[in-house]
Amino acid sequence: MSPWAWAAIAAGVTLAVWAAFVLALLIAGRGPEAKALARLIPDCVVLLRRLMAEPQVPRRHKLLLGAVVAYLALPIDLVPDMIPVAGQLDDAIVVALALRAVLRAAGPGLVTQHWPGPPESRDLILRLTARPRPNRRRRDRGRA
Repeated sequence: MSPWAWAAIAAGVTLAVWAAFVLALLIAGRGPEAKALARLIPDCVVLLRRLMAEPQVPRRHKLLLGAVVAYLALPIDLVPDMIPVAGQLDDAIVVALALRAVLRAAGPGLVTQHWPGPPESRDLILRLTARPRPNRRRRDRGRA
């Protein structure tokens, strides 16, 4: 089977899982959440396109996005796509890490400015890409 066929299968499975989540939210009576999830992927594509054109985003992060797109288009992967789950998981991890780096560089202001979708999904993206807070050690650690 060709790499393009595997890519098409992976895309189909991803879309089916996404549609199942949207349907489950609709059945559970959570219409606004279902709408936000249904629009999440298209909104992310629009956001990335707008950030690629944004002069405030560093060139290295724009190149990172281009490299990720090229990596996804190439038939050679870290883990071959013919291996169930793990084959697609490595692609998802690479994309997630690249998005996190780009969205951190863009900052919440640019993400808010360029986000085309509902504020709930924007807030989800911002929470997922937030900088980790430094751990504060408790003063009473070691005390009984």
